[in-house]
Amino acid sequence: MNRRHCSAALLLGLAGLAIAPAAHAADGAPLVLIVGDSLSAEYGLGRGQGWVALLEERLAREKVQARVVNASISGDTTAGGRSRLPALLRQHRPAVVVIELGGNDALRGLPLSTTRDNLTAMTRAARDAGARVLILGMEMPPNYGARYAADFRAVFQDVAQAERAALLPFFLKGVADRADPTELFQPDRIHPNARAQPIMLDNVWPLLRPLLRPR
Repeated sequence: MNRRHCSAALLLGLAGLAIAPAAHAADGAPLVLIVGDSLSAEYGLGRGQGWVALLEERLAREKVQARVVNASISGDTTAGGRSRLPALLRQHRPAVVVIELGGNDALRGLPLSTTRDNLTAMTRAARDAGARVLILGMEMPPNYGARYAADFRAVFQDVAQAERAALLPFFLKGVADRADPTELFQPDRIHPNARAQPIMLDNVWPLLRPLLRPR
């Protein structure tokens, strides 16, 4: 797969809140809320094969007392995540919110300013609810142009810096940027396959694990 095909995987599915800052699940264990698109929703995978399911297994294996709620929807945009987040925060009262959105905004040609505003609003809402935030960044294919790719990358960096959120610059590092990543994608050449999911988790884990420690 050439870089254009690889990077397509990054694009497809690819307000104050009155919330008590408990930020823990009902059983006392911190709760991790994943708000993402198809990259986190097990699109095209068997149940339990996605990186979020593997995260639950790792938490159990490493005896980290935490629970995971996967609120990802294939095809979702930052606008969709922003509209869904208030109810999710009220319902789950998470300790950590992982935001994995933005690729579909670019695919639909939405302004970068809109993506930035939505990510900012989501990050602030989660933080105001007592949660720590991890943003999973994306990258654009080179056919969009170097300037646009740099501006798109900067959206995630700027939001994370301004809102004091943790940032994974490239969620699909080691998957979409390989010399020949075809073995790590489904036949559509868009969505990572089951073999890619552990790599994706390994990218997330070093940034997520510290966020689960007591304040």
